[in-house]
Parts: sequence; C-alpha cells; structure tokens
Amino acid sequence: MIAGENIRSLALNVSDRLRALGIRCAFAESLTGGMIASSIVDIPGASDVFEGAIVSYTNEMKMNVLKVPGDIIEKYTEVSVQCAQAMAEGVHLLTAADICVSVTGYAGGDKKDPKDGYVCIGYFFDKKKGAFDRQFEGNRREVRLQTTKAALELILELIDNHG
Repeated sequence: MIAGENIRSLALNVSDRLRALGIRCAFAESLTGGMIASSIVDIPGASDVFEGAIVSYTNEMKMNVLKVPGDIIEKYTEVSVQCAQAMAEGVHLLTAADICVSVTGYAGGDKKDPKDGYVCIGYFFDKKKGAFDRQFEGNRREVRLQTTKAALELILELIDNHG
C-alpha cells in the first residue's frame, strides 16, 4: 500500500518544482474524488501553484462541465484514454492552468470485477496532450492512492521533458 506520507512527499516535490518554474496546475478527477487536488492543497503555499479542480464523477459532469463530447463516452466509455484526454482539455479550457491532468477509472467495489483497478490518465501541457492507461492492484483506497501518485509523477515527468 502507498502511505499518505509518500503522497505528501511527492506533492511537496511537485509543488516546489511548479513554484520554481512559475507553473500552475489543475485537475479533472473522477475515481479519486479530489485526492490529487487535496494532496497539493495540503502543502503550504498551494495558491502559488494550484488553479483548481473539477470532480466529475458522473458522465453528465464530464459532458456538461468539462465538455467531454458525448460521442466519446458513447463510443469509448467514460473510462478510456479518449475520455481522459478530453477531460484534461476541458479542465484546461475552464482554468487556463499550465499543466492539466485528469483521471478516470474503476476503483473497485464490494464485488470483484475484472475492470477493477483500470485507470486512464490524461494531460494537457504546453499545447501537448495525451493519455495513457494503467492497471493497478489492491482495494478501492489503494487504487485511488496509486492513481494519485501516478498523476503527481506525471506532472514531474512533463516538467522534466519540457523544453
């Protein structure tokens, strides 16, 4: 399991790097329900680096707030790299943040399902956009923590590869 202290340390590193570069971030979160945003806001001085977040748990929120096209959800489902990319683009349009990251996936429930732990992560940074998927293991909380960690690591990777 990923301990909260590891997330805090990673969020501190992300915040420090964003602050040093004068970059602001925003998130569109589904299965994490605000965990990624909360990890950044837990760090003092978050207002220097954090623009905002949208928790878009339902398809209606994804379509109405983030402007994910309904045909993407219909053709690929709400848990797809296509939807994740559209979510990242949508939160960018709402916030104009420099780095926008989105997550959507299946955290898992009471009954085991083969889809449990399947997560899609999207991004928009410096006019570059994309998305990828991951398969995480563990219970619902562990999948959500692993997703939060992956989103924060993605920000560091985007910064490192920028230029």
